[in-house]
Amino acid sequence: MLLNKSFKLHVMVGLLLSVGIIGLALFESRRDSYAIPAFARKYQTSCATCHNNYPELNDFGEAFKKNGFKFPKDDETFVKEPPVLLGAAAQKQAFPNTIYPGEIPGTIPIGFRYSGFATINSRQPVALGFLPRTDLFTPNTFTILAAGSMGSNLSFWIDDDISTGGSGADGGLGDGYIKYNDLGHFLRLPKDALNVRFGQFELDLPFSQARTINPTDYDIYDQASVAMQQGTTNNPFVFAAPQRGIEFGGYPNDGNFAWSVSFVNGSNDQPAMRNSKDVYFRVSQKFNLDRDRNSRKEIQAAGATGPRDHTSIRVGAFYYYGRNALNLDGTLLPGFGILREPFYRAGGDFRFKYNKFELYGLGMFGHDTNLFADPNALTLLHAAPVTFTGGFVQANYWIYPWMIAIMRYDAVNSPTDFLNGVSLHNTRNRFSPGLQFLIRANLKAVFEYEHRWQIPFGLPGQSFRPNSFTGGIGYSF
Repeated sequence: MLLNKSFKLHVMVGLLLSVGIIGLALFESRRDSYAIPAFARKYQTSCATCHNNYPELNDFGEAFKKNGFKFPKDDETFVKEPPVLLGAAAQKQAFPNTIYPGEIPGTIPIGFRYSGFATINSRQPVALGFLPRTDLFTPNTFTILAAGSMGSNLSFWIDDDISTGGSGADGGLGDGYIKYNDLGHFLRLPKDALNVRFGQFELDLPFSQARTINPTDYDIYDQASVAMQQGTTNNPFVFAAPQRGIEFGGYPNDGNFAWSVSFVNGSNDQPAMRNSKDVYFRVSQKFNLDRDRNSRKEIQAAGATGPRDHTSIRVGAFYYYGRNALNLDGTLLPGFGILREPFYRAGGDFRFKYNKFELYGLGMFGHDTNLFADPNALTLLHAAPVTFTGGFVQANYWIYPWMIAIMRYDAVNSPTDFLNGVSLHNTRNRFSPGLQFLIRANLKAVFEYEHRWQIPFGLPGQSFRPNSFTGGIGYSF
């Protein structure tokens, strides 16, 4: 075995333990509700300004984020907590003979987000050990959030999981970066055609995992390439994890075309494990389908009556390339040098919005070069590559502005996982219908049922389907 012996156990536990919640809350009418803290306090506005179902951004929220966490138009007229100016405006003309003036938020831009849940699991075979059918409450994450602008072009974001799973031991930094907007101004490029951010951040994914509305991850984002008995490949990279590096990107004139190129360590949110760096590309184009030509140019916000997004379709493509390095200290395969195994991920995505309905999805192909070591001859042979395909499709419908029905389908096809006993077939899939309630604009109850794939156990032909019901509460303040 060329892989850590605990991997099989981790895979089994991951398949069996589903995250979930049952949240009970009392509804009462109240008109004033405030959004995710830092920006809601700064502008004295509701979460619904930027979110149809937080933390997912609507069209206005996307424009707000693109503009460096500022209102797309006439920002200064909407600010209710003016920033503290770090220098006089006249210093701009005196630069570089003085420090360029900036600003910091007028109040400390800190907020918190919390979620917790309970679980109902399918009855597990005794051969797999005891797993309670129900768990009335499991604390999930308690996160501190800080974000804002430091002038006309600089913005920052920090989120740190103070506690994960009810324990502080697993908490850690999520995203922590600084971003400079409109760097291309100095090259006479269109507004925001070139921006740069540096730090630890979620890749420019078609759909965010860190800020998803779903209580469970997208399965394809969590897919890692591990050969186990089939070769040497043991690649820790997964799309779900934040990466450390630098990103260049842009959306000319805050328009519908967007691009990004990132250079990252490729070791998720852990220290760099190799000298080589990975590169990630993404492009997307959004087509506004509103019939009224004038309304296409306006940035719409959600309100008391629900979503006000443009009718639109967005299509995109992405590509990730890296070279995984193994046997760096020579202990994994004594007598062999460093093993470098190139890998890539490629895929496409779409998102369609119409009135109270949205449909989106993603497809991805993964390929890792795989080697097989002959310890007697001290030679390396090319084994069958570790490959996988998969993706997800999700539909959301706003029954009311505060009630959203969800249907999601995830699938991963991995012949290597099947050969290593992770699943009963090459393809593993699940259906996840759900219902979410915005009790307040910053308080929600989430319910989701997972009909999952079969996993083998015991004698040949025996299998178990770890279905579960999850639901719970989450809030920001």
